[in-house]
Amino acid sequence: MSDPSAPTSVKATLLGYIRFDRWQRLEHAVFLLAFTACGVTGLAQKFATSLPGELVLGLLGGIEMARRIHRIGAIVMMVEAIYHIVAVLYRVLVRRSPLTMIPVLQDFKHLYQDVLLYLGRRRRKAFYGRYSYAEKVEYAAVVWGTLVMAITGFMMWNPIAAARWFSGEIIPAAKVAHGGEAILAVLAILLWHFYHVHVRHFNKSMFTGKLTREEMEHEHPAEMAMLDSGLQPPPPSPQDLRRRTRMFAPLATVLAATMGLGVYGFVRFEETAVTTVPPAESAPAFLPQTPTPLPTLAPSPTPPPLQALTWDGGIAQLLENRCGACHVATRLGELSLGDLASAMRGGSSGPGVVPGEPDVSLLIIRQTAGGHPGQLSPGELEQIRNWIEVGAPEK
Repeated sequence: MSDPSAPTSVKATLLGYIRFDRWQRLEHAVFLLAFTACGVTGLAQKFATSLPGELVLGLLGGIEMARRIHRIGAIVMMVEAIYHIVAVLYRVLVRRSPLTMIPVLQDFKHLYQDVLLYLGRRRRKAFYGRYSYAEKVEYAAVVWGTLVMAITGFMMWNPIAAARWFSGEIIPAAKVAHGGEAILAVLAILLWHFYHVHVRHFNKSMFTGKLTREEMEHEHPAEMAMLDSGLQPPPPSPQDLRRRTRMFAPLATVLAATMGLGVYGFVRFEETAVTTVPPAESAPAFLPQTPTPLPTLAPSPTPPPLQALTWDGGIAQLLENRCGACHVATRLGELSLGDLASAMRGGSSGPGVVPGEPDVSLLIIRQTAGGHPGQLSPGELEQIRNWIEVGAPEK
């Protein structure tokens, strides 16, 4: 253990410069895991008909499991946001830490100096403090992205309530915004954050909590100069910390409880998008030991044998039950099964139904491969195949 009363320069020489405490590192790890879970499962659902999407959904155990993981990750991120707000308020109100992540006029000066560096008009980067303008922009992007994902996610999670308050077009608009923001966030992490923090120079401070003197000279020279000079404000006394903590605790409790109730309401407002119609199952009917006699009913007329092998006689209803969410209510992959002409025309991958040729019909090819979100049972698939073999009649 280091002596907290030792001069900053001594602690910097022996242990490195403290960058993040253990709670900040834990917060980052939890957010990373939740963000990764949401990104992987969300993009797999957005591109469910692509080869990578089908592969990921298959590895996760199907689209229902992916949806469940996605919602759990979203809940963790919302709880994480509550913790982050309370933690920031604690550091500002109790420990009197400055809001170093807020953009200031100096950041625009640093940006101008870096542009001169890139143009060969300056020899070194700007004199950054604790956070550079790039880190502040990235933090603002996280805040903005979290707000967008929360608002659009609520609309998709609670579509009936959203449609009651707004026009019906808000649901597909929210879906587009949610997916677009997800792609932007994932690309920003991979192409910007991951490169600058782990590839260009492996910054270990989020794992160790410290930066070496050489790293501080390169990344945060202004902060290092302030620490070495001993001009930073002294830490609050233990008495002040206890007094401020006692005053802050009720505020933090009320704030966290209010936002926690908001998250609970977000999750439990309605279950329309959570519960789904279970797939049809073949199971023996329940028969009591003493059957209850039933009244004798007149036998219903037997439909013609080919009645079920026509589009209007049963094929359309079968496809609507299995595939309606993706290919009747919407046109996933540009494929619509709302009418026979659209089914024959198919989507972006080819014709869905080719009369008389089931082996080249995309509907049969995709269903035969298995693992489809709207997978037909073997009996239903055979029925579809027979219908196509006899020419895919409509009536």
